[in-house]
Amino acid sequence: MADAVGALLARLGEPPAHVVGLSLGGCVALRLRCARQSVVRSLTLVNAVAACARPVPPPPCVWSRGWRCWPRRRWSAVAALVARGLSPGPSRAALYEGGGAQPRAHPAGRVLGRGVRALARFDVRTALARVRCPTLVMAGADDATVALDVKESLAQAIAGSRWVIVPDSGHATNADNPDAFTPRCASS
Repeated sequence: MADAVGALLARLGEPPAHVVGLSLGGCVALRLRCARQSVVRSLTLVNAVAACARPVPPPPCVWSRGWRCWPRRRWSAVAALVARGLSPGPSRAALYEGGGAQPRAHPAGRVLGRGVRALARFDVRTALARVRCPTLVMAGADDATVALDVKESLAQAIAGSRWVIVPDSGHATNADNPDAFTPRCASS
C-alpha cells in the first residue's frame, strides 16, 4: 500500500506531501516515510501502531487490550469487533452498524482481510529513529481497538513528535469528534 501511495505521489509530481493516516492508513504513512523519506514532508498518525505487539499465529489479528485472532473464515467477526471499537457510546450506534455490516454485505470484506493480515506483519519499530519530519500522533481517548499506551509508545519512539489525545472519540477519531480533531490536524 505504501508503494502504491509513493508511486501516486511520484506520478503527480508534487511531493513532499503532508500525509495523514488513520489506523491502517497511519501504518501506510509510516511505511511510506521509512521507505521513501523524500516524498513525506510531515506525518499525522491517528490511532496507528508501529508493529504487531507480539508474535501471533497466522493473521488476522485485531488490536485490543490483548490480541485476539480468528481463522480466515471469521472476517465478519473481526469486522464487527473493529466496528464496535470505532465509535464509543450509544449515540454512535448508526456508525457502528454501518462499519460492522459493510464487510459482511460487500466483497470489500476480502480487502479488510488483506489489510488485517498486512497489519499483523507490519513492523517499523527499528526504523522509527529515522523518522525526522514533523509528526503528530493522535489518539482517540476511548479507542477500544488500539490501546492508548500502544499509541503513546509510538509517539515516544519518534523524536520530536507531538502527542495529542482527542477526548470523546474512539478509533474513528475524525468522525467522533471533528471539532477537536480538525483544528489539531490543521495546526500540525
